[in-house]
Amino acid sequence: MKKTKVAVIGSGNIGTDLMIKVLRLSDTLEMGAMVGIDPDSDGLARAARLGVPTTHEGVDGLIAMEGFDEIGIVFDATSATAHRANAEKLAPYDLLLVDLTPAAIGPYVVPSVNLDQLSTTERNVNMVTCGGQATIPIVAAIAAVTEVPYAEIVASISSRSAGPGTRANIDEFTETTAAAIEQVGGARRGKAVIILNPAEPPLIMRDTVLALIGDADHDTIRSSVEDMVKKVAEYVPGYRLKHEVQLTAIPDGEPVHTLLPEGSGPVTTKVTVFLEVEGAAHYLPAYAGNLDIMTSAALRTAESLTSRIGTESAGVHS
Repeated sequence: MKKTKVAVIGSGNIGTDLMIKVLRLSDTLEMGAMVGIDPDSDGLARAARLGVPTTHEGVDGLIAMEGFDEIGIVFDATSATAHRANAEKLAPYDLLLVDLTPAAIGPYVVPSVNLDQLSTTERNVNMVTCGGQATIPIVAAIAAVTEVPYAEIVASISSRSAGPGTRANIDEFTETTAAAIEQVGGARRGKAVIILNPAEPPLIMRDTVLALIGDADHDTIRSSVEDMVKKVAEYVPGYRLKHEVQLTAIPDGEPVHTLLPEGSGPVTTKVTVFLEVEGAAHYLPAYAGNLDIMTSAALRTAESLTSRIGTESAGVHS
């Protein structure tokens, strides 16, 4: 079976981890180029040592590279601002863009929730954020059982695993994740918070999901969440529940300190889910689960779309 050639734009933590995953794990994709803007970056140096063609001249350098016409998929692991410019420059070419930034130009994709429903005609798909990939499946699992008027997530990652692109995207992280909690997760209102934890030694990625719901069967919710965790763990082996799913009654006299969407029924129960994401340590150590879940989700998405649309259009650029 002929593999589809891919390019990775962004030679930082996420891009380098993704490159290594493509090289080590994929049966359908192969590296065609690693693209950066810093000629001294570790990612470009690693790519060169591994025999991957490189350029330090950004997307312009990619377009000018020998073999660009063989590329079928471009992963963008830069920043939201950079992706908007990169997408515009790559628009004339017949490419699938898999966006690992919070730019949110294309539809949100969380593989365990909506990958099968994604149209194969889409040419720019968005992987939301690391926190979104970790928590939106849980919101969706709860929403599959009962209405979720409100869902809030907190993603805590090691400061060491947050490169310049991640730090530049903090505002976009909260906005994009909150929107995807609603559009993909099914909550009527979503909120997202990210914490860069400077603790030494570095801590593994931790995520908390809090959902406010009405009356629903508690055992069914627990089963739905546990089934979803297994589904995510199929492509992110280090993804797991840290504690049992907690459902707590909200007393009649206790106010809910959040603005619920108009038309929401009464909320009577608080659902709290604690998650841990251990990385596969392909590039950074195991504490960097935020890299692993993002790059694993992007790899799963690209492989799935490639198998669905075939490779007949890959490498046919005008």
